[in-house]
Order: sequence, then structure tokens, then C-alpha cells
Amino acid sequence: MQEFLNKVIDFGATTGGKIVTAILVLVFGLILIKILGKIIKKALAKSKKLDEHVQVIILKVIKVILYILLLIGIIEVLGVPMTSVAALIASAGLVAGLAFQGALANLAGGFLILIFKPFKIGDYVSASGAEGVVHDISIFYTKLMTLDNKLVLVPNGDLMSANVTNFTANEIRRIDIDFKITNDIDQELVKSVLLKAATESEGILDDPAPFARLTAVDDDTFIFTVRAWCNTKTYWDNYFDLIENCSKALGENGIDDPEERIAIRIVGKDKDED
Repeated sequence: MQEFLNKVIDFGATTGGKIVTAILVLVFGLILIKILGKIIKKALAKSKKLDEHVQVIILKVIKVILYILLLIGIIEVLGVPMTSVAALIASAGLVAGLAFQGALANLAGGFLILIFKPFKIGDYVSASGAEGVVHDISIFYTKLMTLDNKLVLVPNGDLMSANVTNFTANEIRRIDIDFKITNDIDQELVKSVLLKAATESEGILDDPAPFARLTAVDDDTFIFTVRAWCNTKTYWDNYFDLIENCSKALGENGIDDPEERIAIRIVGKDKDED
């Protein structure tokens, strides 16, 4: 009996003391992490360069690191060999990394997007086979709303590893339209008609000035290109207006489409044969 009591006393003096110390470390550690979290949150809130999502991520990452350090401290107090713990953590990290490598890539991509901001909510972008207006940017996915009102979820990992075209990054955009004209027409007449129609179209900017030139020759047709600048916000309205005005101007000046000319010739040939 005396031997048993001696063992209990030895256990209380050694292991029991370690447990009590570990509990105290845990309590004070949690309090300290809570205080540091509030301080870091206030410091991040003062930064105007960091997005709100980025601030949340940074705060969570710091807290995770602090909790890990606290856990290591408690293990150290309890006298558990750190080599075994380090090996266990390394093994668990490797397994988790292999199992969630796609999710981790998306997480890293979302973090980079929120920091470097290659696009923002409301921009019209094209990337990874998807195109639409940026509806929302989350940690793992970016939501795009297509022009026909379909919601597309694009993984952030794919966005950061692909070319992204931001159509609304600048205040003005250029409209490019090609017109096929038969090669028996006066080139100067076509250029003047197209240039006048472009200049008189609503929303087209004077600077940079509109452009209308012969840009290619295809068999028995000339290809004339009209280029004009407009405000990005009204791009599509100006785009369709420009097509309508140029087509109307060509028709009013007797300049027809080569496909229409070919169709007329075929009809006339059929009539002669009949």
C-alpha cells in the first residue's frame, strides 16, 4: 500500500505537474491568440490596399499558425518527443497536400487574385474557355455571368494559370468590323463612304480618329476594315450602330455585298438557260 501511494505521489509530482502546466499554457495561449487576433484585425482594417476577403484570409492564416505554435508548446510541456510529433505532422501534411492539391491550387489562386486584382466585380473577362461579367470572387471559385444569363464557376487555380482577357479594364475600346466588297468598285469611294458613316455614328470618338481602309484581297472581293473607338460602357450599342450605319451607307451609294452579287448572277444564268 505504501508503495502504491509512493507511485501516486511520484506521478502527481511529475506527470500531474506537467498536465497542470499544460492546462495553464493552453488557457493563457488562447487568451493571447484572441488579443493578438483583435490587434491584427484592426491593423489590417487600416490598410486600404488589401481587399476585405484578403484581410479575412490573412487573419485566419495567422490564427492557424498561432494555434499550431500553441499546440507544439503544450506537447513540449507534456514531454512528448518532438521528433515523433514532427514526423507525424510531416506525414499528415503530405497526405493532405496530395488529397487536396486541386483545392489548395484554387485557394492559392483566389488569394493571388484578391491581392493583385487582375479583374474586379463588374468587369467583362474571358478566360479558361469561359466569358462573362465577373459576378463574385470567392476563395476557390470566380463566378462569371454570361450574356445569356448563365452562371459559370471558374476555378481560381485555372484562372491564375491561363491567359485572362479583361475587356473592360480601360475606359475606351476599339470596334473592328470587316466588309466584303466586289473588286470592280472604286476603292476610294468605299473608303470615303465607310469613313463618313463611322464618323457620323453615335458614340464614336473623334480621338483616336476612325479608320477605314482596304486591308485584304480575297479572290474576287476586297475586304475593307472599319476601326473606331468608343467608351467601354457603351461598346455593344456603338458596335451595332456602326454596323447598321455602314451597311446603310454602302447600300445608298450602290455598293453591294459580293454574295448578293453572285446570287444575282446565278439567277440570271438560270433564266437564260431556261
